[in-house]
Amino acid sequence: MTDPVHGRPITKLLIANRGEIACRVARTARTMSIATVALYSDADAGALHVRSADEAVHLPGVSASDTYLHVGAVLGAVQRSGADAVHPGYGFLSEHAGFAAACADAGITFVGPPVAAIDAMGNKVEAKTRMAAAGVPVLPGAKVGAGTDDVELLHAGQQVGYPLLVKAAFGGGGRGMRIVASPTDLVAAVASAQREAAAAFGDGLVFLERYVSAPRHVEVQVFADHHGNVVHLFERECSIQRRHQKVIEEAPSAAVDAELRARLGATAVAAARAIGYVGAGTVEFILAPTKEFFFLEVNTRLQVEHPVTEMITGLDLVRLQLEVATGAPLPPDALEPRRHGHAVEARLYAEDVPGGFLPTSGRLRTVELGAAPDAPAYPVEDRSEAARVRVRVDGGYTSGDAVTTYYDAMLAKVITWAPTRAEAVARLAQALRRARVHGVVTNRDLLVRTLEHFEFVAGEIDTAFYERHDPVALGASLVEQSSHLVHALAATIMRAVAGASPHLAGVPYGYRNVGAGWQHVEYRGNLDCALEFRRRRDGVWQVRSVDDVAREAIVVDVTVAAGTITADVVIDEVLRRYTLAQHDDELFVDSVLGASHLMVASRFPSAAATVAQGSLRSPLPGTVVQVGAAVGDHVHSGSVLVVLEAMKMEHAVRAPHDGVVRELRVVLGGQVETGAVLVVVEPVRDDATEDATKGTR
Repeated sequence: MTDPVHGRPITKLLIANRGEIACRVARTARTMSIATVALYSDADAGALHVRSADEAVHLPGVSASDTYLHVGAVLGAVQRSGADAVHPGYGFLSEHAGFAAACADAGITFVGPPVAAIDAMGNKVEAKTRMAAAGVPVLPGAKVGAGTDDVELLHAGQQVGYPLLVKAAFGGGGRGMRIVASPTDLVAAVASAQREAAAAFGDGLVFLERYVSAPRHVEVQVFADHHGNVVHLFERECSIQRRHQKVIEEAPSAAVDAELRARLGATAVAAARAIGYVGAGTVEFILAPTKEFFFLEVNTRLQVEHPVTEMITGLDLVRLQLEVATGAPLPPDALEPRRHGHAVEARLYAEDVPGGFLPTSGRLRTVELGAAPDAPAYPVEDRSEAARVRVRVDGGYTSGDAVTTYYDAMLAKVITWAPTRAEAVARLAQALRRARVHGVVTNRDLLVRTLEHFEFVAGEIDTAFYERHDPVALGASLVEQSSHLVHALAATIMRAVAGASPHLAGVPYGYRNVGAGWQHVEYRGNLDCALEFRRRRDGVWQVRSVDDVAREAIVVDVTVAAGTITADVVIDEVLRRYTLAQHDDELFVDSVLGASHLMVASRFPSAAATVAQGSLRSPLPGTVVQVGAAVGDHVHSGSVLVVLEAMKMEHAVRAPHDGVVRELRVVLGGQVETGAVLVVVEPVRDDATEDATKGTR
């Protein structure tokens, strides 16, 4: 199998991906007058990436293995659409050598490196061996084969040394990765990593590697063409990670000076040359405080964080990919790249940080992130004051779209550029604070607090940042309870003003000829409260908590458009602008104080459904991939009873106490929804307690 002959122009491009990266590739293809074809699963029908393309091909099913990871289905879509090239984006089939080879056999241009290069780096065990031979510094490690038994595994762990890291041999993104501190945890960690790797990448092969505590994660963007040119486009810092998945990235790194940058770049170029690389790739390193660095892996694809490189160089990396794929040489501005200013990127995820980074799902009511979706990279030739600070959003969702748990939880990437790091960081924090994202829980608050943390502001970061600083605390609401109350007061008045009867326009809301009467409303959500409100004859509103002193409010201006109410309201003698979006009984309030989510509570709620004592509910919607107990089993506190998979990540549900399994309401492979009862564990009582209980009957 060989790669196709280059030099043929691309006229129709199939984007073998979804979400924001599919939108991103389509954006550049449009500027190059290349027709685009999207793919979509059952769950993605009508998604933004589908609407962004000229054509779309349906892949039946919802799981990644049945759709975006199914080589035969994707190749069939290429043939049906008449596409002459495929861009794989990142994830899914982007580093699948077999898929690239199949494209070559079919005469389809694969927008990526040669098959041999993907193959050489696809297996991270073999990649390390090859890099060591090329003089690239590597960490000690050991391969875990399919036939490796527990004894051999423990021996390998001893040879590597603890703590160590279990890593998927194929793929990345933190999936199939576990830190192991001692031999007692190794066997279980390997088994769990193998399951997760198989689900995410279609191959459960893993390996062991020495774990370096609290290093920096620094990577180098490389680019090569078919004419022997290999260059690096500077480094990116990706040390802010949780569960080995990047959260915030920036370029350049605050820890890299000119001398270290030259060494990193030269090493990355040598690594690319060693495997005959062509196209966009990233060589990842861990950087020790001593300025020593060690090879991690080569990602033979475009990276999620490529926008920060685009922002500091002014280069469109997707355009370069498409040009190189047709046989064109790298242009002069890529062969001799220049670096301008600083760029920072934050990944906005649909996830519940205080709940343990659990993925969330639902209907996105509003998505406003401070910039037009898919804004182009910063034009470095524009040095005007207006372009001094720039916000870019690469998004995969718009208002009204549904977020499911079948795929990655990233909603968008928000990127800022400024002449200095301090300006870029501050601007990104402010853009996220002012963002309006309604309908699903996100990690926005964690991102803001991380960007504003004194260590991050000082550039003193490493991969253990979230070990030193509790992400649950950092991810708590940015809004104080007192501010949630102000939002509730404002929302009450805004709803009352906007809800006045149109055919009684001259009559104040709540008007009675015997005087203004108090109206009652109750809220749940960020704030549980009961309020009373009325409008006096002088036009001033009064709002109070039940049996509390009334607070006066004056509506200066109000506008209602497309279901959103915007009003300037004076509360406690402070004028602020509030925005209220209402969806049935669900309210979303935004102001300079932050964002609040309120539910209008029913005055006559139905009786709540009861569940048995000891019931363990599902923390998220997902698939049951492991059942660790049966009815009648005696279990200990902390025992894993059920393992759920969502967004290609595993989540263990453990026994909260010693007890006996009385009910098991799940089956292997079954789907569960958030809040569903999975297992009922009856607490075990000792004999003394049992005897005492009997004596009172």
